[in-house]
Amino acid sequence: MSIDIYWRIGMGGDKESLRHPDKTRGDWDRVRPGSIAPGLRRGAPDGFTYLDHMADVARAAEQAGFYGGLLPSFPMTDDPWASAAALARETRTWRFMIAFQPGFLNPVHAARMSASLQRATGGRTVFNVITGGGGPAQLWWGDKVAHDDRYARTSEFLDVLRGVWDGGPFDFDGRFYRVEGGGLPSPLAAQDFPEIYFSGSSAAAIDAAGRHADYYLSWLEPFDQLARKFDAVREHCAKTGSPPPKFAVRVDVLARETEAAAWREVRRGWENVDDAAADGFLRGREGDSVGAARTGGFLAGASLRDPAGFTVAPGVWGGFSLLRPGPAFGLVGSYQHVAERLDDLIALGVDAFILAATPHLEEAYRIGEEVLPLLRGPHDLTAPDAPAALSAV
Repeated sequence: MSIDIYWRIGMGGDKESLRHPDKTRGDWDRVRPGSIAPGLRRGAPDGFTYLDHMADVARAAEQAGFYGGLLPSFPMTDDPWASAAALARETRTWRFMIAFQPGFLNPVHAARMSASLQRATGGRTVFNVITGGGGPAQLWWGDKVAHDDRYARTSEFLDVLRGVWDGGPFDFDGRFYRVEGGGLPSPLAAQDFPEIYFSGSSAAAIDAAGRHADYYLSWLEPFDQLARKFDAVREHCAKTGSPPPKFAVRVDVLARETEAAAWREVRRGWENVDDAAADGFLRGREGDSVGAARTGGFLAGASLRDPAGFTVAPGVWGGFSLLRPGPAFGLVGSYQHVAERLDDLIALGVDAFILAATPHLEEAYRIGEEVLPLLRGPHDLTAPDAPAALSAV
């Protein structure tokens, strides 16, 4: 049994630490004295770009033993497709998990673009298919399609993408897409189809994941709830006759040599939590995301007076969203305890992880050197293999 462990790259700036919410690396924030990646030298820009910083993170994660990295996509981030093409030149084996919403791309063009990236990198492209949480964030993209219809559109998109990739002429006449005589040229069609990590907690998402996913990807939740979610996916696949996907979890980690040291970091960050933002987080989010609604339910009754009140199980803490953008739940504790909790998730049926910590650069080394070697059990971490054919990059 092998376990693929990915890291995450901050695509919209990177906080200096969880302690200082107003200090952000990168030109997503105002470049000022003391800024890095980029920064100032004698009052003038130092010529270092944020892409240079992302390349540092990718190289650090590759050197620390991670299989690849997630490039997330939000309205306030760089585009992950363009960034992956640039960062591929900075690494040799690292795989790029590109997050995207299928509704905003033509599936035939996406097939050609993906196959070209596969060809250029020796097969290092991975898909993180997301379908969107509705509300203002979805309208930013100009997308007014209702929740379940978005998943139906995603499913059609992936049918077309794979159909075109598998060879032409390919015809498709669906509700959202129509293709006649589609297909890729032979050098592109010969590339391996990327693995699909599929996100979503609703019944519509589970149905689409059962049809298309290599990995069903979930945010971290209380472990018993996560187990029930995985069982629901397995049961749905059994009913439809499709093979069940593997399972993956997106996990933030705050690991230090001792439990006390880890919680000191949490409490130092907690001193800067904005009460109004925290109250809004606890009252619920805009949009129709079932996953976000589940998160809110798990934290019902949590008190802002004490960050420990956001703990739902030993080491499983739900306050990360108040210290940095992203999912609420993650793991807090000593190196040994965090490794044990990851092992518990593996025993639960998790086959892959997307880990993250703040800041991404230094913590890639910390987690790679201090936590991953402590994992135990009947499994091996997947060592990145050199692609069969590297391009000239």
